[in-house]
Amino acid sequence: MILVTGGAGFIGANFVHSWLERTGEALVNLDKLTYAGNLANLAALRGDVRHVFVQGEIGDRERVGALLDTYRPRAVIHFAAESHVDRSISGPGEFIQTNVVGTFHLLERVRDYWSRLPETAAEGPNRQDFRFLQVSTDEVFGTLSPTDPPFAESNPFLPNSPYAASKAASDHLIRAWHHTFDLPVLTTHCSNNYGPYQFPEKLIPLIIHNALAGKPLPIYGDGLQVRDWLYVEDHCQAIMRVLEAGQKGETYNIGGWNEQPNMDVVRIICSVLDRLHPRADGRGYAEQITFVKDRPGHDRRYAIDAGKIERMLGWKPAETFDSGILKTVRWYLDHAEWVHGVTSGAYRQWVQRQYGDASFPV
Repeated sequence: MILVTGGAGFIGANFVHSWLERTGEALVNLDKLTYAGNLANLAALRGDVRHVFVQGEIGDRERVGALLDTYRPRAVIHFAAESHVDRSISGPGEFIQTNVVGTFHLLERVRDYWSRLPETAAEGPNRQDFRFLQVSTDEVFGTLSPTDPPFAESNPFLPNSPYAASKAASDHLIRAWHHTFDLPVLTTHCSNNYGPYQFPEKLIPLIIHNALAGKPLPIYGDGLQVRDWLYVEDHCQAIMRVLEAGQKGETYNIGGWNEQPNMDVVRIICSVLDRLHPRADGRGYAEQITFVKDRPGHDRRYAIDAGKIERMLGWKPAETFDSGILKTVRWYLDHAEWVHGVTSGAYRQWVQRQYGDASFPV
């Protein structure tokens, strides 16, 4: 069994589904259920005995300790985080509390649990094989110029937003707990994810939602900010591979080799929607594009060098941007009720109406 934190969010929920589908190994899913933690993401798992959902915070030492002692996981996969840059600018305190303080409390409980495991064991978890995997972001590295090489694992941390700074701080905690206490950790830094279940505050689902609703498609500044786009299922597979074969104390960059300017991303989405779901008036969705004032400190370019994970662990992404964005647009078109649930401002009530209680039995 493993413990997943933040497994009702976008990447976490995709990982939970992928893990159970591909491994069949049971897991405990701890999620606070903030605005972006949505039980509708896990509806297909209701009644599945392999999935134990617990509502709670990573900073709740008593609850985390009880979960570790009760379920005795062989690994912890740490997704739980506040992750939206714009929200970190308007309210950085919550990002520090969750991403830094929360991670500290989680680490301390995990360290206590790990220290009490047997050194080796024929069955069940042991100190030698246990792993704590921190899921982080390429934003800790700061920004790149158009001519800079992509971020490597050796790049210094130069975070530019409160969100990026909070993740960099939590990464430093992970490293320090490994160096000082020998806690067996792994860290991954991913590029921009996209795919099913992403809350429509991020670029790709926001553009899809606004386009279908006939609203403006907002693009910051000149739209030439470049991101490396990673399909979420590729990311999930990479994390599984790192957990399986990664060397403790190591970091691994996970990227899609898909650099795209934001403007191109929006135009590609519009083109796909023009084919799959044409506007009633016959005009193109690109007519809804609107440029808005750039956000403060907007990083110009992120790009990931994912060569290390390919060389050492044999992982590389399966999706191109064209194939991944087609799957993504189709998913949102096919799940209009889910989109309505999370954009109406009342998704918790919607989940209760659809699936009963606000949490699954522990």
